[in-house]
Amino acid sequence: MNHPLKIAVIGGGAAGFFSAVTAKRNFPEAEVTIYEKSQKVLSKVKVSGGGRCNVTNHCFDTDELAKNYPRGEQFLRKAFKQFSVQDTIDWYESRGVKLVTLPDNCMFPQSDSSQTIIDCLMEEAIQLNVEIKIQTPVLGMEKKADYFELTTTTEKLTVNRVILTVGGIPKRSGMEWISQAGCEMIDPVPSLFTFNMPKSPVTELMGVVVEQTESKIEREKLVANGPLLVTHWGMSGPSVLKLSAWGARLLAEKNYEFNLLVNWVNGKKEEEVRTMLQSFSQGEHSAKKLENLNPFGISRRMWKFICEKLDFSEELRWNELGKKSLNKLVNQLINDMYPVSGKTTFKEEFVTAGGVALKQVDVNTMQHKQIEGLFFAGEVLDIDGITGGFNFQAAWTTGFIAGRHVGK
Repeated sequence: MNHPLKIAVIGGGAAGFFSAVTAKRNFPEAEVTIYEKSQKVLSKVKVSGGGRCNVTNHCFDTDELAKNYPRGEQFLRKAFKQFSVQDTIDWYESRGVKLVTLPDNCMFPQSDSSQTIIDCLMEEAIQLNVEIKIQTPVLGMEKKADYFELTTTTEKLTVNRVILTVGGIPKRSGMEWISQAGCEMIDPVPSLFTFNMPKSPVTELMGVVVEQTESKIEREKLVANGPLLVTHWGMSGPSVLKLSAWGARLLAEKNYEFNLLVNWVNGKKEEEVRTMLQSFSQGEHSAKKLENLNPFGISRRMWKFICEKLDFSEELRWNELGKKSLNKLVNQLINDMYPVSGKTTFKEEFVTAGGVALKQVDVNTMQHKQIEGLFFAGEVLDIDGITGGFNFQAAWTTGFIAGRHVGK
């Protein structure tokens, strides 16, 4: 009598569930079990997107999509050909979960609740008889002749296949049991974090958003565009988060001490800004107070802050702006400097750069090239995306590929 194939999925997050249900659909005779170390599965899905879950991004060109991954671009370009954004949309909609697209191309469930995604994945797992074991951390993994021995806190398990979906691991020490099993691991550093600006007066503008900015790290080639949010500890928003992702390793080397340069007018160059300001000072608004009006649509609080930084009088009118003050204002708008000292990561939604080195993974199957039967999906791989649904899309794609091939 043939024993059923035993598949262990280690990690009960987005990639874990997607690989598990895909495996069970493709290999219905197999016993598929998810092992989750904590009390709850899908906890990151629950809190993502402010509790709304940014499922994917409305980007259907796989080459363009792959450009949103600071680590893993080439690898994912091939992977997306097997399971794309459209495949994600179809998968959820065929199970009654409609996705809607916001103006920034982020896609959310129409319900605007991450619980909808959790319920969908849980129902799929229950319907397919995927077993879920919580509070069962896997502490060790050893490949034997044609099976794996897994060590938990209470027992040793024997399985035929393993899909490793433990998510991002913030510390090297947490990777040791995987490297001991024969996997090359890239040291982790945080990605997607906000910039701390202790004692900077800009933090008094907490909550202010400037919709179109360009941010860069002084003396580096890193540049990012998008909305910028002022917080009570410094700066955040898509512009800053993109910088943190692309610069994850560089900023770690700097120990998160550097200068942030902000262009408040969406990357406009000096001459263009000067021309706009000059025409404003000579046009129909020339008699109005400079603090009360600006030609760029910058929020009033931020504009007032910029004027105060330059020691402009509250009574200064546009037609009184001399050449010297004009030059100072131009420079402030395109090259405003803020010292950064430290970072704040999103504890529940942390994203790491690092993990399983991609050179040892077959992108067509997500299987380790030397360790037969060991597969990977999600952020345990050295893959991370910028904000906007890209990390979840990588989880669905790699989870699907691993699940589809794990039983072969």
